[in-house]
Amino acid sequence: MKIRILTFGIAQDITGAAQVELVVPEAHSVADLRHSLYEQYPALQRLSSLLIAVNAHYSADERLLQENDEVALIPPVSGG
Repeated sequence: MKIRILTFGIAQDITGAAQVELVVPEAHSVADLRHSLYEQYPALQRLSSLLIAVNAHYSADERLLQENDEVALIPPVSGG
């Protein structure tokens, strides 16, 4: 199934795009997606945190993804 992934901040720098599409097997969880992303973009593992939102809601690792879900990678942010 195809998942659309929006990237922000340093995650966008690492992936090289504001949006990427990833084909994953059925019954793929958020944890499985995180593992797939780490394999494809190893630099993501070096981030101090990486939150994942599915369809505009922060999601637990156990959540199963559905066809055409919109996933957002939310890296650590700082400001002042």
